Amino acid sequence: MPQEENTTVTRAETHSARAADSRDDARYDVQRVEKKWSERWQQDPSLYAAEPHSTKPKYYLLEMLPYPSGALHMGHVRNYAIGDALARYTWMNGYNVLHPMGWDSFGLPAENAAIQNNTPPREWTLRNIASMKSQMKRLGFAYDWAREVTTCLPDYYRWNQWFFLKLYERGLAYRKKSKVNWCPKCCTVLANEQVIDGRCWRHEDTVVEQRELEQWFLRTTHYAEELLRGLDRLEGWPEKVRTMQRNWIGRSEGTLVDFKLEGAPDSLITVFTTRVDTIYGATSVQLAPEHPLVSQFTDKNDLLRGDVNRLIAEQRTAKEVGDIGEIEKHGVNTGRYALNPYSGEKLPIWIANYILMDYGTGAIMSVPAHDERDYEFAKKYKLPIRLVIVPNASDPDETVAEPAVPFTTLDGTLVNSGSFNGLDCKTAITKMSEYAEKHGFGKATVTYRLKDWGISRQRYWGTPIPMLYCEKDGIVPVPEKDLPVILPENVEITLTGGSPLGRVPEFVNTTCPKCGGPARRETDTMDTFVDSSWYFYRYTDARNDQAPFDAKTVAYWFPIDQYIGGVEHAILHLIYSRFWTKFMRDLRMVSHDEPIERLFTQGMVIKNGAKMSKSLGNVVSPDEMVAHYGADAARLYSLFAAPPDRDLDWQDSGIEGIHRFLGRVYRFFVRNARPDHPAWRKPVPAGLSPEARSIQRKLHQTIKRVTDDFQGRWHFNTCIAAIMELVNALYLLEDHVARAPSPAEAVPTQLLAEVQRTLVLLLAPFAPYLAHELWEMLGEQGSLLRAPWPKYDPALAKEEEIEIPVQVNGKLRGRIVVPADAADDFVLESALADGKLKAAIAGKQIVKKIVVPGKLVNIVVR
Repeated sequence: MPQEENTTVTRAETHSARAADSRDDARYDVQRVEKKWSERWQQDPSLYAAEPHSTKPKYYLLEMLPYPSGALHMGHVRNYAIGDALARYTWMNGYNVLHPMGWDSFGLPAENAAIQNNTPPREWTLRNIASMKSQMKRLGFAYDWAREVTTCLPDYYRWNQWFFLKLYERGLAYRKKSKVNWCPKCCTVLANEQVIDGRCWRHEDTVVEQRELEQWFLRTTHYAEELLRGLDRLEGWPEKVRTMQRNWIGRSEGTLVDFKLEGAPDSLITVFTTRVDTIYGATSVQLAPEHPLVSQFTDKNDLLRGDVNRLIAEQRTAKEVGDIGEIEKHGVNTGRYALNPYSGEKLPIWIANYILMDYGTGAIMSVPAHDERDYEFAKKYKLPIRLVIVPNASDPDETVAEPAVPFTTLDGTLVNSGSFNGLDCKTAITKMSEYAEKHGFGKATVTYRLKDWGISRQRYWGTPIPMLYCEKDGIVPVPEKDLPVILPENVEITLTGGSPLGRVPEFVNTTCPKCGGPARRETDTMDTFVDSSWYFYRYTDARNDQAPFDAKTVAYWFPIDQYIGGVEHAILHLIYSRFWTKFMRDLRMVSHDEPIERLFTQGMVIKNGAKMSKSLGNVVSPDEMVAHYGADAARLYSLFAAPPDRDLDWQDSGIEGIHRFLGRVYRFFVRNARPDHPAWRKPVPAGLSPEARSIQRKLHQTIKRVTDDFQGRWHFNTCIAAIMELVNALYLLEDHVARAPSPAEAVPTQLLAEVQRTLVLLLAPFAPYLAHELWEMLGEQGSLLRAPWPKYDPALAKEEEIEIPVQVNGKLRGRIVVPADAADDFVLESALADGKLKAAIAGKQIVKKIVVPGKLVNIVVR
């Protein structure tokens, strides 16, 4: 046989290979292949392990850890498939990758399951963890399981308690009696961030109540300004998330002003206002229905108490529908008065349903002429409307007493404002704030919507708060040497009578470490968001029993290079995590200000028009998908069906198509992989036939598209589409070779080998099972996970000819094919010579000729 035939795919070989398509070995036995590789991977615990000491650049990649509910659904799979694809790509690009996984395993679901199933929460949780971990391994996710973290185990929650003691030492953990958010279904307190539109974040059908309880708080407000300013530096975060956090932190510059209560000069109503320049226009003071003074006003006044209760009910209803700003404004006059400290004027005190205790001080000065809400309220209740700011261009002597609409901007001049008349608004705010401070009734200040984090939970399945109560010494912290305070087992769990731990005498009763006398333990447990506020630090040093982690180890890995999770955690988890990092920095445990450099928020998986969830009964089980189509197909479809940042509408037919595609890839390799061929590993020769050059060009274009998407927008759906196009091109080439009249049109074996080898590398992040099987089929040595990512050659990727659409007056009239590097004049001449264009412009005058290089030609005629 001539030498050329030894190094090319000939017609005879292709016909022979096609005949093999009907043999059993051409059918892709997905279960056999995936079982084989799953077992191999699990036999090598170091396969996905991060290197403790490495000269490689580091890359810390993390998906938000799951709650061990018992089973994954395809919403989970999509999240983890995104991270896993990136992890594999990053390994292949020579990085030392840390890609761990753990379990956010304290919390109410386990406790509720214990009540329903008469199963201890620990047993229920650990059984679920084992099940979900098995699912993750079967799906082929590349996690470093040696670093696994389980937050409900003492070796983890011991450090929750240690951190709490450090917070307490620095005055950042404190106990106070306050009104708290109470979920009657959860039977526990919720943090402000866990109340969404007046409802429990876990139960959309449950309205949150207000109760007064002794609670433990963490002083998140200590870092409010830093949490806000730090957002500007988080350029790798979605702007949507940063905006949500800015709005939640809610910084406002203004003035605190004390109004004395008439007849009780020692009682003050403190208001916060951003527009102290308008205070001479105040015609009433308004209180939130739950303001502390309200109970004093309603004492022995049943009629007023009934009115206030109605206002509270209206507020609650407005919160249920989610927009307190749209509430129909109602109020009631208390008959009491407050004194304006600037003018000495008596202002009636009202209680209003649109004033919230959670915002500012729960009291406002109502200035109807310069605030739209106050204007609406004043019109309804016929309260005076007094103009004290006029536009800068106005003549103060010609102003009217009551404006037709409120004037609310800062571009004005003060009138009817005593000694401050004639000042512009901004100057007046400064001078009037200084006046208040000088005379002892106010000061300029900054307030935040962000409130301190209430972490006390009246439930069992959580971290015990390490505090004691002694009759002699009061509140006493548990000594560090006595940590962890172990959560007892075999506890009766009910939803009545406070925390279940309070009914365990052997837990409650203890000895005071100060005086040696009797003491009792705190029976509340910590909010589970404490667990998830620092878990990603523990991953770096998961078996450390002397400290939460080693500072040098954390310094190597942090900040997290890429964090992946749902946007629903923008306020809760992500603000708490940033708070925790700043506290640890102040402890000198870490040297950075922010824990996460880049954040990606993936879209949801939708089924039957709703987010996939057990409660809606629209969950798609990955076990079923894996059993029918294989893990690769489940993963690949979750990445292919939509861009990762958008919602995915699950369709069973879609995964069937992916399954067929993987079978096509496998069959092509069965027919065409010939690693024993003498030319298999030799360089691709020059002087390729047009058909061979076409497939080489397509190969390098595919490498470029996939690489660019990994390094840019992460539209893995287009990556996978590009790979599919390459496979389609290979099948078309195979058909062409089968029909080729001579060996001169055949494809060199060297090129075929390069195409197949590169195709496997491109598939590896998305379909690792099939990729490993094909890698072995090609006779390649070494781990595919560490194989170098392919690089494209721009010259080889460049099209030799391109197709250009031709328009007339903006409407498509034809297409021309020209050299890729053709000059504009040549392109224009080719277009004008085209028969379809000639017909379209016949008898018309050409007004303009437009050439957009490489894109289109547009001829403007009349």
